[in-house]
Amino acid sequence: MQQELQQLKDHSNLRRLPEIEHDGRNVIVDGRRMLNLSSNDYLGLAADRTLREEFLGTLTPDNFLPTSSSSRLLTGNFTVYEELEAEMAQMFGTEAALVFNSGYHANTGILPAVSDAQTLILADKLVHASLIDGIRLSAAKCIRYRHNDLAQLERLLSQHHTAYRQIIIVTESIFSMDGDQADLAALVRLKHMYDNVLLYVDEAHAFGVHGKHGLGCAEEAGCIGDIDFLVGTFGKAAASAGAYIVCRKVIREYLVNRMRTLIFTTALPPVNIAWTLFILRKLPDMQDRREHLAHISRILREALQARGYACPSVSHIIPLIIGPSADTILRADALQRHGFYALPVRPPTVPEGTSRIRFSLTAEVKEEEIKALEEELRS
Repeated sequence: MQQELQQLKDHSNLRRLPEIEHDGRNVIVDGRRMLNLSSNDYLGLAADRTLREEFLGTLTPDNFLPTSSSSRLLTGNFTVYEELEAEMAQMFGTEAALVFNSGYHANTGILPAVSDAQTLILADKLVHASLIDGIRLSAAKCIRYRHNDLAQLERLLSQHHTAYRQIIIVTESIFSMDGDQADLAALVRLKHMYDNVLLYVDEAHAFGVHGKHGLGCAEEAGCIGDIDFLVGTFGKAAASAGAYIVCRKVIREYLVNRMRTLIFTTALPPVNIAWTLFILRKLPDMQDRREHLAHISRILREALQARGYACPSVSHIIPLIIGPSADTILRADALQRHGFYALPVRPPTVPEGTSRIRFSLTAEVKEEEIKALEEELRS
């Protein structure tokens, strides 16, 4: 173990847990106060004290339940779970919804539950580690198609659709490292070419941020009903914890009976589910935050492109690709010295030679702060 840790250190890829203090939209690290540009709090709700005060006003000793003490299949299925799932199904216009403890639980649990040896998974090359782990835990064969290469995906579907009972296309809507976006409408068209093809979309970085009601890229593209496994998380824009799938009733029932990461875990605390429901009901009215986030994201993307950086992003996740890990760490340190808490992302999270600063913007960031960051990047 020590040798492997030393190798990581020698290649500037050793990770350590930071000692960090949060102060609203800022963080304090090593005594330095910095603007947080590395948070997934995309709408700025986690930093909103007014929201927390309003929610606390709804709590009493009777409904402040800090633990479920059980799996949902035993005694952990509190009424507030049913309320949240019913409201989600109604908002998305789907038959059913099901809540999980985390996005990792969702992605490592759903695919093994719904696939078998007669399943082929066609997964985008850049899907999240949790999806890769879910694929590995399944009995399915998997082929990774080139990132967002729909022509290759179409060839693979044509080549393999008769050899398998079912094929599941797996993608994210907004990708977590490059901030670019899948063409959901095109994926839906490919899915409908064959009767045995299903579509799995992870909206972790789009839920809350995209769509008229904040329901994600699928809402924006008008294809919610065409996606068999529409998954997202509450731990980012919704400022909570947990994850969800919106789907057909038969899929929900099947997961309740077959999904190991749902069956064999203590459910999230009911007070956490109540907070998620509280936030969910406010998402449709947060269009101003979504528009501001889109505006400042566009400013930063255009600034990087004007400086000659390759910037694949179309979203609030904006990579500044440096290359070598050591150089990326130095660049991040320089930004932090000037008050911007931006962190390096290094292998194995990204491929060798593509280490980057990952700017993860939130609606709490002001336009003038983006302009100041732009000036800093010029130096």
